[in-house]
Amino acid sequence: MYSPEQENISTTTSTKVPVKYGELIVLGYNGSLPNGDRGRRKSRFALCKRPKANGVKPSTVHVACSPQAAKAISNKDQHSISYTLSRAQTVVVEYTHDSNTDMFQIGRSTESPIDFVVTDTVPGSQSNSDTQSVQSTISRFACRIICERTPPYTARIYAAGFDSSKNIFLGEKAAKWKTPDSQMDGLTTNGVLVMHPRNGFTQDSKPGVWREISVCGNVFTLRETRSAQQRGKMVETESQELVDGSLIDLCGATLLWRTAEGLSRTPTLKHLEALRQEINAARPQCPVGFNTLAFPSMRRKDTPDEKQPWVYLHCGHVHGYHNWGNHREEREGREGRLRECPMCRAKGPYVPLWLGCESGFYVDAAPPTHAFNPCGHVCSDKTAAFWSQIPLPHGTHTFHAACPFCAQQLNGEQGFVRLIFQGPLD
Repeated sequence: MYSPEQENISTTTSTKVPVKYGELIVLGYNGSLPNGDRGRRKSRFALCKRPKANGVKPSTVHVACSPQAAKAISNKDQHSISYTLSRAQTVVVEYTHDSNTDMFQIGRSTESPIDFVVTDTVPGSQSNSDTQSVQSTISRFACRIICERTPPYTARIYAAGFDSSKNIFLGEKAAKWKTPDSQMDGLTTNGVLVMHPRNGFTQDSKPGVWREISVCGNVFTLRETRSAQQRGKMVETESQELVDGSLIDLCGATLLWRTAEGLSRTPTLKHLEALRQEINAARPQCPVGFNTLAFPSMRRKDTPDEKQPWVYLHCGHVHGYHNWGNHREEREGREGRLRECPMCRAKGPYVPLWLGCESGFYVDAAPPTHAFNPCGHVCSDKTAAFWSQIPLPHGTHTFHAACPFCAQQLNGEQGFVRLIFQGPLD
């Protein structure tokens, strides 16, 4: 019986392996960035206990500062958040060192305060060149995650990150307000949205409700549009604490939070490779060409292999690549990619199948039996069902389900199809 276990996760301080709080995985990538992971730019980022705590917590509040006084406070060698109320008045909140927490910052900036550099995800893109013409909507200093250094290592998310001068500036136009206990709070331009799944990140998971997180970590209903001036209503019954499977949207990229405990239950790459070999060992055949099909190795290439399985997405019948039923008008592109299945005559897209290699997206360790429509990424039944139900933010005010491995919007009634393989005839 397979028992999934994740390598190199330690929750004790007695070993040399640092305690892992969790990992952030960017949706839309199948195990790595298109041109490879480099430095702080990668598809997956582990948050581990730091040798020395670097967390901060609010301390002194300076009310009714002139711009000059605010600048003087901000220039001190400590963290601060400035709320500009008018040209004449700024409120500055100083932050002091917190020896009980570690802070991790995420954003588009490549400056040193950013631990995890995130750029806009372009659905289905195969190389970084696909993304270069895109005008980014991700903030340079998008958000920060504060982790408790002692068990249960609670992780909390806050909008905005501190810049190289250790400051966060909320200008005149930013949504900001005074709280009932005379503190300040605010929202970033495009906001940081969070959704916690119901029933955890398991095969029983259901989508939660998207909320917006403020600079001070309070929870609000969504604004009418992403950058509207008017904040939503405060949701006091909900928390900014991240749970296994929490989704974080930065308006241009969506991150999945997996706890160390949750990761210990996910299939390893070794297990996914064993499942791939198991499918290939059954020698599935193309019903038209009678040639044996095989999923290529986990390292995805841009072009399909000659033994690559292809699927008719309307019905799920798996074939090798062939031209059967490829009518002249279809070849000339008048009907797009629609093809007629030789097995059942159903018409629909005909695409190559690719194994989903990012194990953190799987809700179980079951065999890959289902494919997302229209991209052809293959994963387990429960994993496909989970992601097909998740409305992911798209643009400034729309939501749609997408494949976690490539971020393409899902099509069809379900968004995925069960694969029907034909075994060898001998």
